[in-house]
Amino acid sequence: MLKGSIPAIITPFRKGEVDYDDFTRLLNWQIKNGISGVTVCGTTGESPTLSHEEHMSLVEHAIKITKKRIPVIAGTGSNSTKEAIEFTKHAYKVGANYGLVVTPYYNKPNQTGLVNHFKLIAKATPLKQIIYNIPGRSIVDLSFDSFKELNKVSNIVGIKDASNDLSRPLLMRTFMKNSFNYLSGEDGTIAGFLAQGGHGCISVAGNVAPKLTSELHKSWKDGKLKIFDKINLQLAPLSNVLFQEPNPTPTKYALSQMGFCTEEVRAPLIELSTQTKKDIKRVLKVLKLI
Repeated sequence: MLKGSIPAIITPFRKGEVDYDDFTRLLNWQIKNGISGVTVCGTTGESPTLSHEEHMSLVEHAIKITKKRIPVIAGTGSNSTKEAIEFTKHAYKVGANYGLVVTPYYNKPNQTGLVNHFKLIAKATPLKQIIYNIPGRSIVDLSFDSFKELNKVSNIVGIKDASNDLSRPLLMRTFMKNSFNYLSGEDGTIAGFLAQGGHGCISVAGNVAPKLTSELHKSWKDGKLKIFDKINLQLAPLSNVLFQEPNPTPTKYALSQMGFCTEEVRAPLIELSTQTKKDIKRVLKVLKLI
């Protein structure tokens, strides 16, 4: 079962191309600082603007660099079921530990269509599947009845929940299998999510502060709630400022200030405003990250 801080790693670019050297350095630094796993080619990795070749190459590269030190979750979702199956087959073939499959965006399928989508992807390989439910981006939202149906599929093993509804892990625990894995997709709500029975967080802030986010989860696990609260308060301004403009633009700027990559993003994302840059620098200085 996945637990703790699991950064949804950025994809570094340099002059329009994926920078694998920066990717390697960033990933090794995060592992050194205690992360529990890594998610590659998610939204924070700018998956919508990656070519299929880049997407698959990044998954392969992450598996090569991690050398089984931590689990690798490959973003394999798409609003095309066929495309998602192709990404999932590739992730399974090259040795990813999990596939992260987002609810289909733009198409707006009904609940029967959503269930069919996830069942077809799960059937394609034995790869363990984590459903990524993010109604704010995809517009569609999996119902509890749909989850009950998907609970019957043996290799659908967890959820990344970015709904901001903190009742979900609690209510889902009443009807999902005991081994089901509950991962938050929102750094700012992690305390409530863990308190309701969650296991960890697929984190944006973990890109920038892997040591602190890892210590946050460790303190929760060890029952050191005063330490947990102290770290959570430290991280709150970072979690907030990293979403002051579209993700992952603030995260990339923060990491550029820390010397890990350029701040380059792909269109339609654009450079940050001057004010947001100032706000990020101020938070990084307080956390002694620069």
